Amino acid sequence: MSTSRALNAIDPIRLAGVYLLTPDTDDADFGRVYAIVEQALQAGVRVVQYREKKAAIAVQFSRSERLRRLTQRADALLIINDSVEVAAHCEADGVHLGRADGEVYAARQRLGHRLVGVSCYNEVGSAQAAIAAGADAIAFGSIYPSATKPDAVRAPLALITQARTTWPQCRTVAIGGINASNVADVAAAGAHAAAVLDAVFAARDPAQAASELVQRFEQGRRNYEE
Repeated sequence: MSTSRALNAIDPIRLAGVYLLTPDTDDADFGRVYAIVEQALQAGVRVVQYREKKAAIAVQFSRSERLRRLTQRADALLIINDSVEVAAHCEADGVHLGRADGEVYAARQRLGHRLVGVSCYNEVGSAQAAIAAGADAIAFGSIYPSATKPDAVRAPLALITQARTTWPQCRTVAIGGINASNVADVAAAGAHAAAVLDAVFAARDPAQAASELVQRFEQGRRNYEE
């Protein structure tokens, strides 16, 4: 994909609901990842984050392009984890930055008015700094114990409510250990989006799991808004 043309702005309000993260995988398994993402989109997921730590950059380019075409057909967002370079290459809807993944300003310079999210762990100060730098989304977690990152710091659910109230102009994302048993609680606490991985990719029926997560998140969201 070309990165020479200007990219259209993305409305942050679209970053909402069940936010599906992809797992690291090898070449033989990416077809399964792609198929599960497709099923999740059909089930109502509208945000996908391509998250891959080990693959060569050329492989990330190729895979992100495939996912970009898929999310475009579903009118869903594609966010790239860590890499502004990959996000720019595939013309993704945004990037999500961890502690060592660069500055919001630099990402904004490269991506224009695409979405920039920032991991804030359990730190209010990190959220304040990210928003001051122009972040569109702030992510807190791990909210619950996480099989993906068992050593991750824990963030209380009350922090989600505090962030939503303190910074209503910014999207608040919850991550870590979220599944069908607790996603409604996360939404009811005020999260605009709930990031999941194993709850879909480790499910016996990923399509059904995604559908249940979407429904339960919506129930919790209604409770928050009431």
